[in-house]
Amino acid sequence: MLPMDYQYYISAWIYKVLKQADSKFAGFLHNKGYGDSPHKLYKLFCFSRLNFGKPTMWKERKLFEINSNALTLNVSFDVPEAATTFIKGLFMEQDFFLGNRFNGIELNVSNVEALPEPQFTEVMHYRLLAPWVVSFKPENSTIAQYLKPDEKDFLRLSEKHILEKYNNTRQTELTPDMISLKPLPPFKRSGFLIKPDTPQQTRVVGNIFDFELTAPEIVHQMLWNAGVSEKSTLGFGWVEINNETNKK
Repeated sequence: MLPMDYQYYISAWIYKVLKQADSKFAGFLHNKGYGDSPHKLYKLFCFSRLNFGKPTMWKERKLFEINSNALTLNVSFDVPEAATTFIKGLFMEQDFFLGNRFNGIELNVSNVEALPEPQFTEVMHYRLLAPWVVSFKPENSTIAQYLKPDEKDFLRLSEKHILEKYNNTRQTELTPDMISLKPLPPFKRSGFLIKPDTPQQTRVVGNIFDFELTAPEIVHQMLWNAGVSEKSTLGFGWVEINNETNKK
């Protein structure tokens, strides 16, 4: 049995692997991320949902009963090419438990493959496979509000996030006019729990949709490797290229 809100446990496992192999690298990634801004420090990696076929769903208990013997997961890091071989080696032959103190599964990493990057152009069409999160805290409130793509400020805050993520982690700077996002309906509300079964438990909500993004190719590469959303290190904002639309 695997908790339906398993993403937090995957994120914790990735950090654990990094820490076991290189505590300085893991500490940098976890505590600071890339960039030197004291307010906007980004941790540039992302991961997909687990692929485990068609599980039996126990909705009342919020559990998946996994019927497959093999699971797959995609993990991407926005790091220099020289680091990819190093990172790939970290995850080979890993044994770990995925879940909480009540439910989970024992897993072993049997194979790690480096997937090629796609060919990027200035205008790309993507399909979200995990929610895009855009949040803000209203004045005099400590509770985050999560916007939908057709709500005021979604576009502005999304483009601002991409711009800051790039400018805080690169030597060159982009200007707002170089990035243009076009969400394409329908929009599906989706989210999951962070730090489940703890006093810090909170539900983060985003949206799944297709979108068109106009930006320099280096920005597309960054978002492909690091996710397009806030909280990408928790599995939000994972995308695939919409090849059917890109061919048009």
